[in-house]
Amino acid sequence: MDLLVTGGAGFIGSTIASAAIDAGHRPIILDSLITGKREFTQGRAFYEGDIADPELVHQIFDDYPNIQAVIHCAALIVVPDSVARPIDYYRANVSKTLDFVEVLIEHGCHRLIFSSSASIYATSHDFSVDETSALAPASPYARTKVIVEEILSDIAAATELKVLSLRYFNPIGCDPKLRTGLQTPSPTHALGKLIQSVETGEPFLLTGVDFPTRDGSGIRDYVHVWDLAQAHLAAVERFDSALGANSREVINLGTGTGTTVKELVATFESVAGKAVEVRHAPRRPGDSAGAFTRVDRAQMVLDWTAQQSLEQGIADSLSWFAERPNILPDLSPDKSLTLCSRY
Repeated sequence: MDLLVTGGAGFIGSTIASAAIDAGHRPIILDSLITGKREFTQGRAFYEGDIADPELVHQIFDDYPNIQAVIHCAALIVVPDSVARPIDYYRANVSKTLDFVEVLIEHGCHRLIFSSSASIYATSHDFSVDETSALAPASPYARTKVIVEEILSDIAAATELKVLSLRYFNPIGCDPKLRTGLQTPSPTHALGKLIQSVETGEPFLLTGVDFPTRDGSGIRDYVHVWDLAQAHLAAVERFDSALGANSREVINLGTGTGTTVKELVATFESVAGKAVEVRHAPRRPGDSAGAFTRVDRAQMVLDWTAQQSLEQGIADSLSWFAERPNILPDLSPDKSLTLCSRY
């Protein structure tokens, strides 16, 4: 099956493309390379450009008229950065998606898998959520995901477009074959910062220790990126049955287990075999206590459950960071990226 993957040169998008190839599908990559990496597109059909460029998107469909589904991963994703630069985030994540979807409809491509986020959920009393839980996006980034979901719902109700929104929790790990992984040299998430602490000897800043969790640190659902990729394959292959007569559905993708940041630190030290100096710091702009997902819907609709453990995700992340200089030689520690092609 031919699949168009936007943001397919980023962390998650490139891993989805790898899994698609392994499963016998052909991913066609569309990425601006603002933060995605050209190395992740080698040997794959690739178009460099913007999702809001209608001539380019038309060209892709002219070249690959048998595209059966679109996995829309392209986005800006760094929460504190979205607080500082909301206009950029609303333009990139919302306005450009609207332009992109219009071209999809023109070409009669009606299966859209949208990469959404668990950051849109309100904090619950036990920090667990499901697809019906209340929404309370705490940052411009999270609000862009809610807005796009609502826009796509309206479009799906008025056209033949059908949308499956997959709400990711906290991706870790890499492609097990080390083809792709986190491309940023200065990650903003906790696991990346822990690895940097080991490499540099600098303390790990634990941002936020006053949350109403069991130990005061934020709680997360750390899901292996390869598990996320397999969920996308399940979504592609089961798309019509998953939607049924509906025009839109939502599914959470996580492990079903909540891990606090302090617990992540302890597990990381165990896997890495090294102690990490931890210093407490205030919450970052847009930070929330977090959540983990109940997994019933993903099991029922996609026949998917996460298979990789937290320990495996940490180990694979360590392997990737050790190998990354050989795969992405253009990266260096002083090249700080504030905008992360998440996907």
